[in-house]
Amino acid sequence: PPVTGPRAPAAARIPRSLSRSNCADPMAEYHKPDQQTLQSLRDTANRLRVLSINSTTAAGSGHPTSCCSAAEIMSVLFFHSMKYKPQDPRNPNNDRFVMSKGHAAPILYAAWAEAGFVQESELLNLRKLDSILEGHPVPKQEFVDVATGSLGQGLGAACGMAYTGKFFDKASYRVFCLLGDGEVSEGSVWEAMAFAGFYKLDNLVAIFDVNRLGQSEPAPLQHKVEVYQKRCEAFGWHSLVVDGHSVEELCKALCHVKNQPTAIIAKTFKGKGISGVEDKENWHGKPLPKELAEKSIKEIEGKIQSKKKLSPTLPVEDAPVISIKNIKMPSPPGYKLGEKIATRKAYGQALAKLGHASDRVIALDGDTKNSTFAELFKKEHPGRYIECYIAEQNMVSVAIGCATRDRTVAFASAFATFFTRAFDQIRMAAISESNINLCGSHCGVSIGGCIESLCICICAHRWELPWCYHLGCHIVCSAV
Repeated sequence: PPVTGPRAPAAARIPRSLSRSNCADPMAEYHKPDQQTLQSLRDTANRLRVLSINSTTAAGSGHPTSCCSAAEIMSVLFFHSMKYKPQDPRNPNNDRFVMSKGHAAPILYAAWAEAGFVQESELLNLRKLDSILEGHPVPKQEFVDVATGSLGQGLGAACGMAYTGKFFDKASYRVFCLLGDGEVSEGSVWEAMAFAGFYKLDNLVAIFDVNRLGQSEPAPLQHKVEVYQKRCEAFGWHSLVVDGHSVEELCKALCHVKNQPTAIIAKTFKGKGISGVEDKENWHGKPLPKELAEKSIKEIEGKIQSKKKLSPTLPVEDAPVISIKNIKMPSPPGYKLGEKIATRKAYGQALAKLGHASDRVIALDGDTKNSTFAELFKKEHPGRYIECYIAEQNMVSVAIGCATRDRTVAFASAFATFFTRAFDQIRMAAISESNINLCGSHCGVSIGGCIESLCICICAHRWELPWCYHLGCHIVCSAV
């Protein structure tokens, strides 16, 4: 990867990478799928609707309307655009998918059932105590890389995956992230948008499911898709508006690749295909009553013309074979007896040394590297340092994404108090059992003489988190 940062020459920061596409020839013009394929994609979308309605009604809870708005998106992604091995979900060569609108998990499970990895009968165990199919995605499911459901965090993790694919793996896989329109009110989404735009992550595609309705009322922009488009373009994204229920428009949009990330603004309708519920308020998070479910399923199944199932395209196998096991410090740092050294400096020196043990050790920082001493790592390993700037929530999410599928060992540093604004991201990292290391400097009371806003000890937060020992949460304090 290039040397990054505001002082690096523009040409050195972001090299133009090879165009990536799941079209037969990325450089050729788009070729419309034949009518049989398009109809099969429509049929698949409707089967996904049926499975989502069935599973949520059986569970007595869930979000069928949020699933139905994304049915065509999921159909085209999983059975036309994405390349992956359906029986090996965590293959390093596979395209990645992040369901940022995690409450739509039932349609994700339905897609994997359609692909043959999950038994359809298992979908009826949704949300049951003895089933791994929880109400929101978690990595105990082999086809899930990061836990989602706390909205606004999936895109940041997708950025980490895309950065890893482009700069560390230098592989062909792409990363797709599905967001809801309600969640894009979260500031963390726009931290991620800025990050992806700055680093020109052209292997990243964000799909906005603009179904107009939030949880308790309409989303702020409702169906003003052009506003979403302009905002995405302002953040450096190639942005396209499509009819989110047109499989042909989705196929074409997902083949567009430029030297920048792609945002697909899909105009959809919540509860699409459910008579009396489609585009109606007060149906968020409510399963259909049995009679309505049966009626809706009958209507939807009446639109299905064929039972033929599509097979996903297999990936290009060009991701390097790596291992992050048994990474050890070559030798301990050497200090003179009686020498005083700030713990933050000791951290920077140790991290720089650890970087020589494996080219999969990476460091991230939020524009505090000259205080956390992460700059020592950057000096010795410039291609493995990621500057995240003053966007700590996104920095943690990017670290989580970089660490997925054991592709890297990530260390992220900032002033300790700044990690408090990313506490929810850290909490979700713990739920994901993510192997990330968070190092906060300038905590405790001694810093109060300099600035009270930094005077805090966040060590207690560590004990609030589940699986804390799976999450390498290192708190480094200032010392003399």
